[in-house]
Amino acid sequence: MITVKFKNLDASELAREAVTERLSSLIEKFPDLKSCRIVTLLEMENSPLKPGPDLFTVKLQVLNGRYRGVTISKSDGNLYVAVAAVAENLLERLNRFGDRTRVKNIRQARSLMKQDLKIQG
Repeated sequence: MITVKFKNLDASELAREAVTERLSSLIEKFPDLKSCRIVTLLEMENSPLKPGPDLFTVKLQVLNGRYRGVTISKSDGNLYVAVAAVAENLLERLNRFGDRTRVKNIRQARSLMKQDLKIQG
């Protein structure tokens, strides 16, 4: 389930759809995310004391499930670029998570094979 929250920013259906669309493509690649609760916070920082452009921050948290604890935060001058950066970083993080699990399984299989060879030999 994907939840989109807005902070210091008017709620926009276009922004909500952009986040949902980006994350839906990742959910298709990683089916375990379907059961996860994903909260995305879209925030705008606009200081009246400091001149300059607005800064948009996108924070994504996976609150439960297999990928629980994954937190990603990216900022940019454009909200949609920040959303794209978060989605790209999430893809890398999930791939790494899967790689760790695969490497762990390979190590266990190798250690079992070595034990079998010692017993037989």
